[in-house]
Amino acid sequence: MTTRIAAVENAPNDTGSKPAPRSRAKMVLPALLGVAVVGGGAHFLMTHGRESTDDAQVEGRIANVSPRVAGQVAKVLVKDNQLVQAGDVLVELDRADLDAKVEVAHADVLSAEAGLANAQAQLAITEANAGANLRQAQAGVTQASSGISSSKAALEQARADVASSEARFRLAETDLNRVKSLHEQGALSQADLDSKQAGYDTSKAALDQSRARLTSTEAGITSSSGGLEVAQGKLVAAQTGPVQVQSAQAALKLAEARLKQTRAALTLAELAASYSQVRAPVTGVISRRTVEVGQMVGPERPLMAVVPQNDIWVVANFKEDQVGEMRPGQSVSVKVDAFGGHVFHGHVDSLAGASGARFALLPPDNASGNFVKVVQRIPVLIRFDEDFKDLPVKPGMSTVVTVDTRETPAQGTHAERASAGASKKVD
Repeated sequence: MTTRIAAVENAPNDTGSKPAPRSRAKMVLPALLGVAVVGGGAHFLMTHGRESTDDAQVEGRIANVSPRVAGQVAKVLVKDNQLVQAGDVLVELDRADLDAKVEVAHADVLSAEAGLANAQAQLAITEANAGANLRQAQAGVTQASSGISSSKAALEQARADVASSEARFRLAETDLNRVKSLHEQGALSQADLDSKQAGYDTSKAALDQSRARLTSTEAGITSSSGGLEVAQGKLVAAQTGPVQVQSAQAALKLAEARLKQTRAALTLAELAASYSQVRAPVTGVISRRTVEVGQMVGPERPLMAVVPQNDIWVVANFKEDQVGEMRPGQSVSVKVDAFGGHVFHGHVDSLAGASGARFALLPPDNASGNFVKVVQRIPVLIRFDEDFKDLPVKPGMSTVVTVDTRETPAQGTHAERASAGASKKVD
């Protein structure tokens, strides 16, 4: 046993003469670290001052098309995904009842025009008669007053005649009585008595005639007084001429207002008839068509939608820690998933006034007690700086957006800087 141990110890050492091989891990690890450092540096240089997100979509306006009047669909002139121009007729409604309403409104206008012409004629007649009636009534009053004055003078004369006739009658009666007494005594003849009797009869007839004239004159005065009252009544009626003119003028204004009202009703009826043709409000593509021939439709229900293809933008929802350096006007590169590696250029138009969560139907209440911090998203509106006629970019497409936050608003948008560079080259 001791001999074997000694032999082993005295044996030549082969391992001491060759160096041990180096570990492969010690060779690969530095290389990997170098690649990681280079890659990290390159990534830092490429992403520094740039913020990206894939939570972005192309947005556009959608014009919902509804009829302005209720009715039954007679024709549908478009189909899904058809390109239409603004003003093109999309749907036609049955307009028979609308045309009938137009005819009724037109008849009302004709009636109102006739009423206006009648009111104008009545006003002219009233204005002409008012002055003539007043002058005639004033003349009648003057004439009646003159007649009364004349009748009063005739009455005084008649009374004087009656008094004179009475005096002559009494004198004749006295003479007759005296002659009768003398005749009875035989002092006078029958001829004298007959003469006095004739004088007495004449005086009595004259008295009766004077009294009759007095009665007639008094009746004339009474009649003249009644005529004066009638003339005064006519004068009062004639003095209401200005009021009658005002009434005719008011009737004329009422007729004019009625005519305007009927003309407005006719315009509304004609507009309603024109609304039987439902037209495209904007140029775009027909989408979501739900109308069919024979269907009853109304303003409360959209028939289809028109999606414009030239007025689109991008809404990118960046994390709240990405928008600290974003400003309107900074240049943006947009990659649309549908078109692979094609890059569109744009600029930041504006940032939303609040995070998307604040506009949710049920905004989060962080004061409930148990709080878990969630990174919020801020919608950023991005406008394109170029057209895309060759590539049909449509609302709803997903995009990847990268904003160059190193720019300041004073540097302008990507399109402005490109235009400025082109101008310098031309110079």
